[in-house]
Amino acid sequence: MSRDQALGLQIPTLGGAARPGLCTDCGVSRMGDGRACGRACQFIKPDYPAIEARVHGRVADPVKGDEAFFGVTGQMLRARLDPPAQGAQWTGITTALAARLLETGAVDAILTVAPDPADRWKPMPVIVTDPAALAQCRGMRMGFSPVVALLEPARTAGHRRIAMIGIPCQVYALRALEAEMGFERIYVIGTPCSDNTTTANFHHFLTLLDPAPETISYLEFRADYKVELRFDDGRRPRVVPFLQLPISKLPADFFPMTCKTCVDYTNRLADITVGYMGGDGDQWVITRNARGAEILALLDGIKTRPLTDKGKRAGAVKGFLANTERAAGGMPLRRMPDWARPIVSFLQPRIGPRGLEFARARVEMKAIETILHLRRAFPARVKNMVPDHVWRVAAAYGLVPKAEEKVEIQPDP
Repeated sequence: MSRDQALGLQIPTLGGAARPGLCTDCGVSRMGDGRACGRACQFIKPDYPAIEARVHGRVADPVKGDEAFFGVTGQMLRARLDPPAQGAQWTGITTALAARLLETGAVDAILTVAPDPADRWKPMPVIVTDPAALAQCRGMRMGFSPVVALLEPARTAGHRRIAMIGIPCQVYALRALEAEMGFERIYVIGTPCSDNTTTANFHHFLTLLDPAPETISYLEFRADYKVELRFDDGRRPRVVPFLQLPISKLPADFFPMTCKTCVDYTNRLADITVGYMGGDGDQWVITRNARGAEILALLDGIKTRPLTDKGKRAGAVKGFLANTERAAGGMPLRRMPDWARPIVSFLQPRIGPRGLEFARARVEMKAIETILHLRRAFPARVKNMVPDHVWRVAAAYGLVPKAEEKVEIQPDP
């Protein structure tokens, strides 16, 4: 038994490889059934209404609260752990939930990621059976990770009740396959996706942020329009306004096409979603079904505050639309003059969208980005790949399906 196994953290050897084209290496292509990608991939022909109905007991109602933006919602909270967990990205709610599932015996194992021993930013798929081992999984990773492939070694190890912590493309694949995997119970703790990139690309980004990038131990895109950096060389944390990030120095393919065409930013199919976008400085928690409520009820020490909803998003989203249209058309982006950046950086957290309005803005921006980039790069995929919930939020900005992008509904025989 290895040291990691003794600590309740197992690192299975996964075979196979990612598929060419639109693939985030969720792990399905590394499993035994080579045809599984065809029925489990979010980037082929996703069916969110059918899976929502099966998982949550109903489909998201676009006129009920904010379900048009965030998916099926039972309870939505602004929350934090008090005291926060040491080494957590925010306060540690996600790993604390997973730990409680293990501690109470609700599950035998957690499928998630830990940092690769050779690179703290690279995600490494792991099976966790000891609650204490989840401390090793705290913090942000950047890069693709075949977490769903862990289903097979978990089943082989005899685990029958499991939980997975995953991003939306991983969770969609799990939901598409869970009925055929033979587990007694599966809980899903989802995190909203923030655009991913390769670990190598992320290291390049770090070199643009600091002369000693190897000392950066923490990076967080915060809801106050700033990025927070922490260091392990004794330096004090520093913050960088979004508008002062070196985005123009990044290569055009820094964000892969899969992330530019994501159709689920808020992890609609998770039992419980834990993120930051609507938290306004705290964490943002959405329970989506009875399992999600059950998971949240296990957690002690959680402090809640009223959700905030401030500012207006329309101007920011329209500006994003204009820039994305130019980028998708191969034209240079309109960049803000240097003299204006400090002024706008000062105003953004004060008059820009905050709380739920910030989250709505990000969802709308993601919908716009998905449609425009698919139309440019994979126009034939728009009809099958863009679900109704994406079209609904994009319609407010004039983006509606063209004739060739509408799915034909066959009449009943």
